[in-house]
Amino acid sequence: MPIPRTLALVLLAAALAPAQAAADVRMVTRDVPVGATSGPTRALAARPAPLSFNMVGLHWRGSGTVSFRTQDASGRWSAWQAAGEEEEDAPDASSPEASATVGWRLGSPYWTGAAERIQYRLSGRVTQLRAHFISSDVSAAPGVSATSGVAARATRPTIIRRRQWGANESIVRGSPSYAPAVRFASVHHTAGTNSYTAAQAAAIVRGIQRYHVQGNGWDDIGYNFLVSKQGQIFEGRAGGIERAVIGAHARGFNTGSTGVALLGTYSGVALPRAGRAALNRLLAWRLDVAHVDPRSVLWMRSLGNERFREGQLVRLRAISGHRDTGLTSCPGSTVYGSLGAVARTVAGIGLPKLYSPAVSGRLGGPVRFTGRLSGRRAWTVTVRNSAGAVAAQGRGTGTAIEWTWDSSAVPIDRYRWTISSGSAVRPASGVVPGPPPLAIGGLTVVPRALTPNGDGVDDRTRISFELSRRALVSIAVRRSGVHVKTLANARELAAGRAVARWDATSDAGAPVADGRYWVRITARSGTEEVVRSRPVVVDRTLLRAGAHPRLFSPNGDGLRETISFSYELTKPAAVRIQILRAGRVRGTIFTSSAVSAGEHARVWNGRVRGSLLPDGRYAVSVQATTSLGTRSLTRTFRIDTTRPRVRILSARAREGVTRVRLTLTESARVRIWYGTETWRDGDSLLYLGRPRGEQIIRRRGVYGVVRIVAWDAADNASRAAGALVAP
Repeated sequence: MPIPRTLALVLLAAALAPAQAAADVRMVTRDVPVGATSGPTRALAARPAPLSFNMVGLHWRGSGTVSFRTQDASGRWSAWQAAGEEEEDAPDASSPEASATVGWRLGSPYWTGAAERIQYRLSGRVTQLRAHFISSDVSAAPGVSATSGVAARATRPTIIRRRQWGANESIVRGSPSYAPAVRFASVHHTAGTNSYTAAQAAAIVRGIQRYHVQGNGWDDIGYNFLVSKQGQIFEGRAGGIERAVIGAHARGFNTGSTGVALLGTYSGVALPRAGRAALNRLLAWRLDVAHVDPRSVLWMRSLGNERFREGQLVRLRAISGHRDTGLTSCPGSTVYGSLGAVARTVAGIGLPKLYSPAVSGRLGGPVRFTGRLSGRRAWTVTVRNSAGAVAAQGRGTGTAIEWTWDSSAVPIDRYRWTISSGSAVRPASGVVPGPPPLAIGGLTVVPRALTPNGDGVDDRTRISFELSRRALVSIAVRRSGVHVKTLANARELAAGRAVARWDATSDAGAPVADGRYWVRITARSGTEEVVRSRPVVVDRTLLRAGAHPRLFSPNGDGLRETISFSYELTKPAAVRIQILRAGRVRGTIFTSSAVSAGEHARVWNGRVRGSLLPDGRYAVSVQATTSLGTRSLTRTFRIDTTRPRVRILSARAREGVTRVRLTLTESARVRIWYGTETWRDGDSLLYLGRPRGEQIIRRRGVYGVVRIVAWDAADNASRAAGALVAP
């Protein structure tokens, strides 16, 4: 059987960047021919590796799976090992370092021990396969050892720093990124062999770094910390062990977490006692630095992965396993099942503790400090200015910490806060959120046109705005850049909504002439000054619009047939008069491009383009246009051409009283004629303002007939209604 042609891609670090290579770690990458792209499980021919290696990591494309086995120099083969258990170990999808391997499935770097040959087994659809062979020199490992003993408090355990385990800083890409805070710990296992010595642990960590950076294309090693089964604790990704460095260990949840990887596989075996003790000490210290209660739960918003969509809220424990955030078996069933006990143990190390310190609010207003203590204790909140002097201090006793500082009157400065509870508790500190930049927002001037002509309409305007913080505010009226009037002068106002008013009718002695102006607001705070302006017009052209009568009835009965619309101009203007109903124009009844100053009136008969408008409520809009724009006044009126209707329900005379029961279709004046034989031989009475509906009217005396006519407010008369009076 012919041997397939191999496309070899050799990524020797020394060849790519000789100046950056670490002498004790080499990596070579090979693309492996896969033959058929799908089908049942099939094993590829065993082949020699391009170098003697002790770690290997595989990448592949396709929906299938890959496993491998290795052969040492004596010819002994290892057991088959799945290559892709931990592909959720990855940067967040939106981060730049996630783009290097888009489309590839990533296997974890697996410690094989010294090996010479490798064989692959494929299952399902695998279209491309790439192997990264790593030789990490065990003899080059620095003198590092496991930590021992149990800390009495949450002090920092012995951590093997990057320089000590031989991190290759020359291959690190870019600067570390930071989250606002660490909110939880994510526990992993590397899914490699458990058969390694304490001396080999550093070599494994060096190999993982090389694979993550030059194999996966990440910025640095993905984990924040790594722990060996012997109890060694290694610093992982660079950036500071006490800072919230964003790793590449839990896709979608890297921001705000610290990733701790246990070297080895713990799906069926327990973590040795030394490793468990080191994990407890590391988490006790790191979560105490972050002031996180190890037994607490929290909600984290996913940045997106195969299990949780972007933006989805996920409930997590403060000490979670990797499988809580992704589709993975990590950190193995035995470790995952023990995380509850780990949290309880970690919570008891280093008591007393301060949890969840927080500050809300901003300088220039109320600033609230909160937190929680593991037990009842005295606590102090101290705020210091940039010179270190105490600006404010609050004290209390208990488990709950809560104190509010009123910073509304303090000078603008950089203030730091500290929450403390004696030397036994790790204090928390931070910077008081500074005041927002001085800003004037939401500036409105309503109305934008002032008409101070004495008719009581739009004689004053309301100036409303929002201050981002306390400031000295001046409000002025300006015209063509020249100051005209002061509305407020250096008035101290608090942050928030503020309102000022300009009453143009009160400008006694110095009235502001008609024209275009700007309302200018100036706010000053310290060295900051902001200015905002809005235009406003002063225009007295139109005044005293009227409609008389307000109710008219153009129905041809000779009563209230027309309505007169009056208005006055202080200067010549173009005038238009329109009839509106529910805000919509029903018709224009007058327009002229030049109407002289003075009083004017327009009589209208209720018709638009020859058609009578239906009964209802209307408004007349008188609009006067000059070089200053269009001013308008409206007055409401009503058209009513409908006669009221009256009906006599009964008429009876008893015990010397005539009782008439009637009904009206609308409120009206009612006149009733009372007669003995006909209504003409009797007399009448007028009853004003009778309500709509059924009612009874009584009159002393006995009559034989009654006759009724009703008039509504528009003087529309009803048809007469008559009735005989029953005895």
